[in-house]
Amino acid sequence: MSGTSVDGIDATLVEIEEKEGELSVKLWAGATYPYPPELRSQILAVCGGCSLSMAEFAALDDAIAFEFAHAAQKIQAGQPPAAIIGSHGQTVFHRPPAVRSSETVPPLPLGYSLQLGRGEAIAYLTGIPTANNFRAADIAAGGQGAPLVPKVDAYLLSHPSRHRCIQNIGGIGNLTYLPPRQQEDWEAKICGWDTGPGNALLDLAVERLTQGQQTYDRNGNWAAQGTPCQALVEGWLAEDFFVTPPPKSTGRELFGAAYLDRCIQEAQAYSLGTADWLATLTELTAASIALSYRNFLPQMPDEVLLCGGGTHNSYLRQRLQAHLPATTALLTTDAVGLSSDFKEAIAFAVLGYWRFCGSVTGNLPQVTGAKQAVLLGDLHLPPNN
Repeated sequence: MSGTSVDGIDATLVEIEEKEGELSVKLWAGATYPYPPELRSQILAVCGGCSLSMAEFAALDDAIAFEFAHAAQKIQAGQPPAAIIGSHGQTVFHRPPAVRSSETVPPLPLGYSLQLGRGEAIAYLTGIPTANNFRAADIAAGGQGAPLVPKVDAYLLSHPSRHRCIQNIGGIGNLTYLPPRQQEDWEAKICGWDTGPGNALLDLAVERLTQGQQTYDRNGNWAAQGTPCQALVEGWLAEDFFVTPPPKSTGRELFGAAYLDRCIQEAQAYSLGTADWLATLTELTAASIALSYRNFLPQMPDEVLLCGGGTHNSYLRQRLQAHLPATTALLTTDAVGLSSDFKEAIAFAVLGYWRFCGSVTGNLPQVTGAKQAVLLGDLHLPPNN
């Protein structure tokens, strides 16, 4: 998969075993394959609202499919061949469903989410059955189409007695809350949602400050030299998204370049240095995650397990820990045996496996807001298969 940071394609080769309802995953190989710079720039432009002709749109879809197929082929080098590809694709547009009202005529529309990287092209290029377009079925059932990893998290990361939050910090942050498995009807108590900006605003700010010479704040070292402006953060946290109860999802459509421009305008009154500015954006990510927990979780977790690119930002982790109760342990999924760098890609491998089996629903309606659990993904078979 490639997430909202558009850093590149995270590819994993995994062995999946399922016995008596228990799922185990062995990671054979994992790697990130960066997009060619021109393609990454085009994807980011489209995510930012740049218009395309239909011919340009088709060419972009093809180019992303080619990169995904190439990543799938490279990750298998010297390894056992794959039986199935689960491809999330590249999100370029995400619109959650509007709040419905009985007085609205006609009814407000379903949500819409577009991931480029044609599954049929990947199947053709690799010769391997490919499942993609995972969000569409949940959206058709009235859901947000996101987040989709909580059911996989439940199978791989739940604990018999501990309350856990699995917090992904990619371009956008999202969480899965996992109650103890020993609780009665525990799966129905799982919840999850997008928490808001992860690395997206930070990365955009660093690119602007360095005129494109850097794409992120390595280890949070730059931001760590500054002091967050709490007044700004408190004002930003009044944004409708942060106070809206789940189910909810978001993307660069909200937390993108236009949002950063607005934040810059509001920051002018405080005359912040560059390090203070990055510290303040980092604080927004950390504070919004913790606020989300306090407002919407049934209880604060015993453990927070981080995954995604944000796990490598020591300053961000420090600020998140400062916002959590002292009794909440802040770890990474590596600490419990699942790669924090490739956890999201592993999740879509599992969703691809479930689609290939054809009998396991992949969404959790209480997470996405869908009316029912549904089979996720479109399955494409290569020629002569």
